[in-house]
Amino acid sequence: MDVPAEERILIGLFLCSTQANEMLQEIRPEWNSQVEAPISRKLSIIRSPLLTSDVFPWKEQASDGVDHEKFCESFFIQPNLYLRIRPGHEQPVKDKLLRSATSFTEIEAACLSLSNATKIENIIDLDTEAVVQDLSSQQIGNYLQFPIANCPSPVRVWDCCAGSGGKSLLLHDRFPNLDLTVSDIRQSIIANLKNRFAKAGIKKYHRFVADLTNLNSQLTPDSYRDDHSPFDLIVCDAPCTGSGTWSRTPEQLYFFETEKIDHYALLQRSIVTNVIPHLKPGGFFVYITCSVFKKENEDIVHYVEQQYPLNMIEMKLLKGYENKADSMFVSIFRKAL
Repeated sequence: MDVPAEERILIGLFLCSTQANEMLQEIRPEWNSQVEAPISRKLSIIRSPLLTSDVFPWKEQASDGVDHEKFCESFFIQPNLYLRIRPGHEQPVKDKLLRSATSFTEIEAACLSLSNATKIENIIDLDTEAVVQDLSSQQIGNYLQFPIANCPSPVRVWDCCAGSGGKSLLLHDRFPNLDLTVSDIRQSIIANLKNRFAKAGIKKYHRFVADLTNLNSQLTPDSYRDDHSPFDLIVCDAPCTGSGTWSRTPEQLYFFETEKIDHYALLQRSIVTNVIPHLKPGGFFVYITCSVFKKENEDIVHYVEQQYPLNMIEMKLLKGYENKADSMFVSIFRKAL
């Protein structure tokens, strides 16, 4: 749309608002009266030639089960902020939110939904009392619980692409006696993870930096563990396009180039190639992305099944766009005995 920047801002405000606001009332009262209308109706009001479905033009490359129309509409809706309250802090956290007059919705006893604009760090002690963790990411815990319940104790777990450590924190809170190892390609991430774990009270774990896409890398989990036994569970939250999170980061959608799908798919194949040999017979491999592209999801599942003695137990697309949350993909494998 070849329109001035000021007009673009108004259009963006109108399309993404769900409640009347003072700016629209002052400048475009006719738009403000229609602020609760469906996106398709709003586009017609501003006389845009675009359709909602034009927002995400890669429908044919999306994973099975993606509702293209609903997914496109989600880009005009601000996702919620989700909290996962840590064990023993459920009531204190809710009390602090109530005292600060912060509105929240209780999804589960330990899962709260808040406005994305909430300055939660000013209200509670993050990582000690609760963690900011998207709803779909919290639901991944249900898919990690099954493998752990079927492994001998203590369970040896490797979070091989640990990132900010959200999955490891979740695992620790549900199963405190895990023998946990974390790794990431970035030294800065591991340093931040160390600080976050300290604040969360996690002291017993192994950590290392490694490029798991490098077949010749000499950095392996064996180098950092006294016990060189293979792992009962490997969690691979793989680097990806992040397309399931683009409603939070619309600039990623705007600048996205299709070639990046193949780029990440190649990285993902390299990573699973390097980590699966560290899985013990009968052990579990959990593959996760926050992508909605088939090449990063189902195609990687098929690659694992074809190349390794692993049986796929379950795979699921978590449709976060239905809950003002991120969309994620998860698949559980078990290695043959």
